[in-house]
Amino acid sequence: MTTLTLHATGTAAPAEVWERYAVPARWPGWSPQIIGVELPVDRLAPGVTGRVRGPLGLAVPFTVEQVDEAARRWSWRVAVGPLGVRLLHWVAEGPDGGATTGLRLTGPAPLVLAYAPAARLALARLVRG
Repeated sequence: MTTLTLHATGTAAPAEVWERYAVPARWPGWSPQIIGVELPVDRLAPGVTGRVRGPLGLAVPFTVEQVDEAARRWSWRVAVGPLGVRLLHWVAEGPDGGATTGLRLTGPAPLVLAYAPAARLALARLVRG
């Protein structure tokens, strides 16, 4: 297993960045690799399962593992068969205002490393004001 941690800081307020995470229907607005989300609820909740749609119509199942609204922190596992990646996200005050977001990816090295460039782009867009 490989773990990689990414960060991005921008001018968006932490509360707004958290809402962009907490409402999955908003994910395609900041994450270019996500075309849509199929989820039976409007807001993240522990134990909820769904599918995230990416390029070329690929739909990948996921499970939300934890959500801590007060700490602005959540995790989920995306998997196809035995191959999966755990993603832990958090939002904090930025050092000079705005917000900093972090992402810790854990999974097989080829998956983690292949996803990292798209994740970096998405995080930068997530915190943009």
